[in-house]
Amino acid sequence: MKKEDLRIVFMGTPEFAVETLQALVENEYNVVAVVTQPDKPVGRHGSVLQPSAVKQYAVEHGLPVLQPEKMKDPVFVEQLRSYQANLQVVVAFRMLPEVVWAMPAYGTFNVHAALLPQYRGAAPINWAVINGETQTGVTTFFLDHDIDTGRIILKMPFDIPDEADVEYVYDGLMRLGAQLCLKTLDAIIATDGHPETIAQDSVLDGSAIKPAPKIFKETCEITWTNTAKQVYDFVRGLSPVPGAWTTLVAPDGKETVLKIYKTRKTGKKGQGSGSIVVDDKTLCISAADELLEVVELQLAGKKRMQARDFLNGMKQIEEYRVK
Repeated sequence: MKKEDLRIVFMGTPEFAVETLQALVENEYNVVAVVTQPDKPVGRHGSVLQPSAVKQYAVEHGLPVLQPEKMKDPVFVEQLRSYQANLQVVVAFRMLPEVVWAMPAYGTFNVHAALLPQYRGAAPINWAVINGETQTGVTTFFLDHDIDTGRIILKMPFDIPDEADVEYVYDGLMRLGAQLCLKTLDAIIATDGHPETIAQDSVLDGSAIKPAPKIFKETCEITWTNTAKQVYDFVRGLSPVPGAWTTLVAPDGKETVLKIYKTRKTGKKGQGSGSIVVDDKTLCISAADELLEVVELQLAGKKRMQARDFLNGMKQIEEYRVK
């Protein structure tokens, strides 16, 4: 097979997917159409429609764009079929029905931001950091009936430094995913559409599979009865977006939401989970075992700030607590 023989439909929505689409375009692959989410209402009254990052890139480069409300919509399915793609590439998109993923002769492969079978689900980058992993990566696999369970084509690892937050890992995997997509296309071309693959069950080493479910507001609440290391990883796994939060309780019982974006391990013995300690002009909160220094935070209704600036504006902070 030659590179020119591939007719590719690309599917994706956020910025993470743009890096891979850009790699396809710049390497002169024949992207015949792009599928992305419908424009999203924004603004106070939802009167402005915001196109996805993928749509913006596609329009700028003259690529046809499809935006179905429902993936099983017969009109959309026929539109998709009309492009006569023999391969589909998916990055950070929604679940596809069989009528869509099984349509091309060479199938549909997904670029997933984890080393499958670990971290199947919608938020693999966040959960890898939250769980304190020192390594994650990117996997390409062919779609099948279940979410993130198809046969693996290729993997590439990515190291997670202890001080890295989810933004650092996101950016690294975004670039790595584009590279792996191109390597996967090379393998598909070299084998006339039938690259060597491996079943996910065959690479399990007996350890439990760690899931990566979608993250909601309640998911982001800090549990101070966890260890300092667990809270530290939790905060960086949600920073800067959507942000870990806790409830700051004043001496009179008034409660305010406090987002925490960056912490630092101190190694100093804690003073009861949720206790606030000002130690050498630094703001610390006690986890189950040790004090954790808070470096960057945001009080509800205020701007994100350094903890030292927060201390300058807060009197008797040690009489407060978090829960």
